Amino acid sequence: MFDLYFWPTPNGKKITILLEECGLPYRIVPCNIGAGDQFTAEFLAINPNHRMPVLVDNKPADGGAPLSVFESGAIMLYLAEKTGKFLPQDLRGRTQVQEWLIWQMANQGPKSGECGHFRRLGDAQGDQSYAVRRFTDEVNRLYGVLNNRLYNRRYLAGDTYSIADMICYPWTVNWQAQGQDIAEFPYFKRWQTALAARPALQRGMTAGSDLQNDPSKLTLEEQARRVKMLYNQRARPAPATGGML
Repeated sequence: MFDLYFWPTPNGKKITILLEECGLPYRIVPCNIGAGDQFTAEFLAINPNHRMPVLVDNKPADGGAPLSVFESGAIMLYLAEKTGKFLPQDLRGRTQVQEWLIWQMANQGPKSGECGHFRRLGDAQGDQSYAVRRFTDEVNRLYGVLNNRLYNRRYLAGDTYSIADMICYPWTVNWQAQGQDIAEFPYFKRWQTALAARPALQRGMTAGSDLQNDPSKLTLEEQARRVKMLYNQRARPAPATGGML
């Protein structure tokens, strides 16, 4: 049994998709990122970067104590290696999957997240037009990267469905909110449609769907607290004593 510290965002859904595709038993441990669960001392003990998801393997292969893994890409590699599924064993196939896994973590995820942030923000914090244009255009470029990659390939790493596809998919379902026209990317659209038809992927995408933040039910004071807590975060201070200085 795996424990998955989770909230229903694209980064969380990457992991539920893989768990469902592998048929692995797991328990969702809600980590309400809107309320600040990721900043508790208990959560920081398993992820010093205070971000979900985190996977806890209660029966790691070495037979030792439960093992926690943070960062969605690292979690997906861990599960693929543990199960022997969705990660090619040959050198070239494995390398291609790793390339696209890292591409997603370094490009698609961060840029799509910034795109969504500034498009939702509006002008409440001043003129955001440059930021909206910059990140909307960059996300458009990234859809083009996917589209060209899929021009003559069924999946991102070739002819075999892998964690490279699973890690990218959740960030593509909100293409309209990202200011994109899916008709511009026909090869990407064919890939997205094929993945959306997979029953396990559907289960992964709907996992934890009952966990949502409804801003309309929050007091103005709570809304202000959350904005202050979540936006413009700076470094957390390390303990003043007992360190390796």
